[in-house]
Amino acid sequence: MDTNESLGIPFAEGPPSREWLSLVAICLDAESGAALRQFVEGTPFLRLEAEVHSYLAEEDASLTWTQPPGPDICLIDFDQDRAKASVTAERIHERLPGTALFAISSHSEPDLIIDGMRSGCSEYLVKPVGGEQLWKAVARVGVRKRERRAPISGQVLTFLGAKGGAGATTITTHLAALLAKCCSRKTLLIDLHPGCGEAALFLGLTEHQYHFYELVENVDRLDSELLQSFVLHHSSGLDLLPAPEIKDRVRDVLPEAVGQAVAFLRTKYEFVLIDCSPGLTNQNLAVITHSDHVYIITVSEVAALRNVARLLDYFTRREFGQDKVDVVVNRHNAKNNVITDAQIEKAIRKRIFWKVPNHYQQVIQTINAGDPSAQLSNSAVARSLLLWAEALGGKPEAQAEKKKWGKYFLGLFGNKS
Repeated sequence: MDTNESLGIPFAEGPPSREWLSLVAICLDAESGAALRQFVEGTPFLRLEAEVHSYLAEEDASLTWTQPPGPDICLIDFDQDRAKASVTAERIHERLPGTALFAISSHSEPDLIIDGMRSGCSEYLVKPVGGEQLWKAVARVGVRKRERRAPISGQVLTFLGAKGGAGATTITTHLAALLAKCCSRKTLLIDLHPGCGEAALFLGLTEHQYHFYELVENVDRLDSELLQSFVLHHSSGLDLLPAPEIKDRVRDVLPEAVGQAVAFLRTKYEFVLIDCSPGLTNQNLAVITHSDHVYIITVSEVAALRNVARLLDYFTRREFGQDKVDVVVNRHNAKNNVITDAQIEKAIRKRIFWKVPNHYQQVIQTINAGDPSAQLSNSAVARSLLLWAEALGGKPEAQAEKKKWGKYFLGLFGNKS
């Protein structure tokens, strides 16, 4: 018997995915367990891998399904013991960030629903769980699974300051805005700082409700619709995922979840630029692993250059290709630099990739204006970064020509009957 027809659900919606979706049920009562088994039996793309009759203990590692990557969906009955159910959900969410958690309960009070969501559950299903309610929840998981496995199309570029104050945020925000506005590239900027990030301020986007780490905490239910509720939109066309404010409490997030979020985001944008805090934190290492290229931003100072040499040595030891790492000298002044370019390259044993000129007043004016792409005519810094952006995203004329010929060929071949 087809589940869709037996439950009165239009089959036109189709299954959420042609691939299998695996399920595990924890502490379901007899009625809910029987309903779930019936639902799975009539749905060809679902597979019930296990029915567990106890909540997870503190250090329980005996259940094979708790090992990565884990099941696609885990249904947890919260009625038997809400406290233990919450702990179980939190542990699974931490250990298996790719597993969608469904809370099942006969109680629908708003505070209980919020508690379930805070435990990591992406769905809260009220008993008796109807087939249509479960079907829609499962369909959402299937859609997210397909989106995560979409072909990788975008480039992930990570910017790492050799020291605080080297100007990594300034360069990243400028370059991202120029890619979006002047090169017409769909671009996302991520402020990876754990607190007090300045990318939003530099773009004049000072009011925001969510930040990047909250997106990571919801990576198990991340899809295009949820993403749009997190991003901020700049007038240049750039999208931004800001850093937390200092008052925000950032939960410890697994590096794997950060990497999973970045892998998803690169399927939605042509360019994803990540502004990192200085140092090799777990979060920085997670995004570097998923990056196509890493730019180390430095200034002509001994302490900064020493850190550049250390970072390059680390990447070499970790077998992160040297062709994927470049050094950018910010506030460059060929006439007045105490340390010459030749001395820099000798110290770091690598050629300088890009030199951003030293025009402090122009940079401050751009930051105050909140639009890095609006100062092209009178900013040597912006003009330098525009050349960089065009090297990455192509010149505007080339993009316009490409679109023109695309429309031409569509007219030739796109309307055949």
